[in-house]
Amino acid sequence: MAGRSVGARGGRPRLLSGGNPQIANGFGDAPVEAYFSAMPGWKQDVGRRLDALIGSARPGVRRAVKWNSPFYGAKDETWFLSFHCYSQYIKVAFFEGASLSPMPPGLSKQKCVRCLDLR
Repeated sequence: MAGRSVGARGGRPRLLSGGNPQIANGFGDAPVEAYFSAMPGWKQDVGRRLDALIGSARPGVRRAVKWNSPFYGAKDETWFLSFHCYSQYIKVAFFEGASLSPMPPGLSKQKCVRCLDLR
């Protein structure tokens, strides 16, 4: 069925406007891997590198796909980071970014969230 996300009929996920993969919500490594596999061009390599870096810095990190984006969190279900593909860049959102030093430069509508655009 056209327009369905991955897993609906086993087909390849479609890219939403801006080039972000449409992936069904899910917890664990499988939906996140499906997201990486569907990332277009250079973004796929960057996404996999981000995932490896996050996993190395935070052993036992929880992974999920929510709202068509990979999320990373602690075991207590607190999410601390997500990223999203856009046409020309990947936006990394640090959910408590205002408390980081140095603070990521990008602002968000949420007071504590800071972002970093990777090009």
